[in-house]
Amino acid sequence: MTDTNLSEYETYLRSEERSANTIAKYIRDLRAFFSFMGNEPLCKEAVVSFKGYLTESYAPASVNSMLAAVNGFLEWSGMAQMKVKPLKIQKCLFTRPEKELTQEEYWRLIKAAEEKGNDRLSMLLQTICATGIRVSEVRHITVEAVRAGQAKVDCKGKNRVVFLPKVLCRALQRYCRRYGIDIGPVFKTASGKPLNRTNIWRDMKALCKRAGVEPGKVFPHNLRHLFARTYYKLEKDLSRLADLLGHSSVTTTRIYTMESGRSHIRQLERIGLVLAKK
Repeated sequence: MTDTNLSEYETYLRSEERSANTIAKYIRDLRAFFSFMGNEPLCKEAVVSFKGYLTESYAPASVNSMLAAVNGFLEWSGMAQMKVKPLKIQKCLFTRPEKELTQEEYWRLIKAAEEKGNDRLSMLLQTICATGIRVSEVRHITVEAVRAGQAKVDCKGKNRVVFLPKVLCRALQRYCRRYGIDIGPVFKTASGKPLNRTNIWRDMKALCKRAGVEPGKVFPHNLRHLFARTYYKLEKDLSRLADLLGHSSVTTTRIYTMESGRSHIRQLERIGLVLAKK
């Protein structure tokens, strides 16, 4: 296992049209695996030992993510017999309350961005949350898309249409007029390049203290989850929601509509099937 192996595997991943972020993560995980192995010969027992090490050090989902990188590399290297099974994770029916971003917290983030005079961030948060768009797809929100009321997105080799609500289009048009944006991406840096994931994460985290929202709740993908939960509460239509989110399976969409269970508790409290003695 050498840097040459990693370089060749990285080239292979690019040929498979994996995203830059996925490739970077796989290579990072493989470097951790190589470091664990040291100069020891590669064998099934060694991979099992690495799995045990990960299990003691990381959450189950993280373990499986890192094992996927290792198994993919082993498959590519012609050593599929050394692959290990992922951990079995019991399906969680509810989200953790400390991770669920509420509408009230979302509006506080918007207000905090406006108080800082950061119109770009305010409009960006609203655009992601009002459409359910992925952070990697934000670059497709262009002046032309706003005029058309829809953005054509090409992500991971899949093409889809993201619809833009009229109220959002009007707000984005005002924003573009104010800042002289008349062509191309709406959200870009001072140098004119489209905002990337790093820019967006950094700006969102900077709002937490002013908005009084826990940092663990504030990241772009949580806005996508908030969109999904809000839409499902109104429409109760998983199939159509899957189309809006760009999911090929409603099973994935079901994960996005999970709540912390607080509404379930309130409903149970109203059933009234316990004799309440005074």
